[in-house]
Amino acid sequence: MKNKNIISSVVGAGFFAVGYLGLSLALPPALLLGATSFVASELIINGAKKEEIKELTFKDRIIDAKNKNKHIKDMINSVDDVDVQKDLEEITKTSSKIINAIEKNNMKNKTVTKFLDYYLPICVKIVDRYDDIENQSLTSKDSKKFMTDSKKIISDTNNAFKKILNSLYQSDILNADAEMKVYNSILKSDGYEESLLEGDEDE
Repeated sequence: MKNKNIISSVVGAGFFAVGYLGLSLALPPALLLGATSFVASELIINGAKKEEIKELTFKDRIIDAKNKNKHIKDMINSVDDVDVQKDLEEITKTSSKIINAIEKNNMKNKTVTKFLDYYLPICVKIVDRYDDIENQSLTSKDSKKFMTDSKKIISDTNNAFKKILNSLYQSDILNADAEMKVYNSILKSDGYEESLLEGDEDE
């Protein structure tokens, strides 16, 4: 980290020198050029660092998701609003099922990536911010609007996670349905009563 800061400083100083000495810019514009260069260098370096952080193993990503889900679960008792508590309870239950399905089937599709890298982390941030603002008992117009919007987003997240869970099992449902239809056809062709599958009593 120290070396990266040195690199950024050198880049910033270099652009300052070029602007002030080489291009004969006034001191303020030259300083601005140097500062801008320093910030840009920091962003590039930190951006590369973020890319490194993203390169987690599948197992690490699952562990991280479980920790985030546990954090949301731990926040339930901190929230005062009953409706939000209910949504958070359902979110953690659904999220747990999603994570288990991902882990069990080693899923790595687009939906899974969005859930692990975006939906779940953002949900954690929203819940934390909601709890923080709620604890302040603020009465301003902006704070009330934030609380209302946050409650809606948490509710929407609850519904979204349920849809994600359904989508993960959609192919399994279709495959199982196809297998049952084939099985039913075989039973019929072998002379067994259809009523055995439909739940009717034998005559």
